[in-house]
Amino acid sequence: MAKVQVSVVIPVYNEEANLAALMSRLMPVMKDMGKSFEIILIDDGSRDNSLTLLKGFVSDPFVRVVELTRNYGQHAAIMAGFSVVQGDVVITMDADLQNPPEEIPNLFSVMEEGSYDVVGTIRKGRKDSFLRIFPSKIINMIARKITGVSMRDWGCMLRAYSRPVVERMIACHEQATFIPALATVFAKRVTEIEVVHEERFGGKSNYPLRKLINLQFDLVASFSDLPMKLIMYGGILMSLLGVCFGALLAIARLVYGVRWAAEGIFTLFAILFVFVGLQFFALGVIGEYIGRIFREVRKRPEYVIENIYGAKGNGEIN
Repeated sequence: MAKVQVSVVIPVYNEEANLAALMSRLMPVMKDMGKSFEIILIDDGSRDNSLTLLKGFVSDPFVRVVELTRNYGQHAAIMAGFSVVQGDVVITMDADLQNPPEEIPNLFSVMEEGSYDVVGTIRKGRKDSFLRIFPSKIINMIARKITGVSMRDWGCMLRAYSRPVVERMIACHEQATFIPALATVFAKRVTEIEVVHEERFGGKSNYPLRKLINLQFDLVASFSDLPMKLIMYGGILMSLLGVCFGALLAIARLVYGVRWAAEGIFTLFAILFVFVGLQFFALGVIGEYIGRIFREVRKRPEYVIENIYGAKGNGEIN
C-alpha cells in the first residue's frame, strides 16, 4: 500500500445539508496539493440521512467512512477517526464548512516547513453569535492557564497533528477529553496560524450552549484539579469567616444584649443559605469528578465502531 502523507478526519453528526458541498470543495483541494491523501468521515450516530450520503462517497478510493454505534460526541468521534488513519500528518476539521477546506494546504505547509507537532488555527473574523464567541473566549483563557501553552484559539477544530502525537493520544483511552489540549501534553513544537472563518453552510449547530459548558468542564476536569483546590481554599476561608462572625455576635451580645443579637437573626439566616448553597455546589463538583473516575474505572470503550466502509486498496471493507 502506498504511503499516505495527509489524512483528513471529519466527524459528522446530522450534517446532511452540508456533505455534498463539503466534498465538492474538499476533493479538489486535496488533489491539487500533490500529496497522497485519505479522507476519513466519521458518522457519529447521525439521525438524519448523513450516513447514507457518506456511503455514497466511498466509491472514491481516497475516502473511508467510519460508522459508530451511537452518538459519542465530537471528540470521541475524532478519536475513532484517529484509530484508523494512515497519514503522517493528520488534519481535523468540522463538516459544517465553517472551517474552509481551502486552508488545509496552509496547515500542511507550516507543518512540513517548521517540523511542528501541532499546528492550531485562529479564526479570523468569526461568523458566530455572541453566545458562541463569549464562552469560547472563556475556554481559551482556561485552556491557556491549564496547559501553559499560549495559544489564542482552542475551539477551532481545523488543526494539524503529527502521526506520533495522534498515536499517543489514542493510547490514553480517556472517557472524556479535550483533544486540542490533550495534544499539547505530547507535543514539543506547537504553533498556530490565522485562517478564514465562514458562516455555517446549512442546518443548525450541534453545539448549543449546554454542550459548550460540558465541553468546558471536560477541559477543566481532564487536565486540572483546580476546582477541587478552589473548594478546599474556599472552605477554609468560609470557616474563618464563620469564626469571625461568631466572635462578632458574641461580642455584640455582651455589649448590646440579647435583643440586638435576635434582630440580626435574619442576616444570619441569609448568610447560612449562602453557605448551604456553596456546599451543594461543592458536592456537585466533587460528584462530577467521582463520576468521571467511575467511568474510567469501568473501562468501557470511548467509542464503538460498527462498520468501516472504504474502497479496495484504501483500507477495510465492510
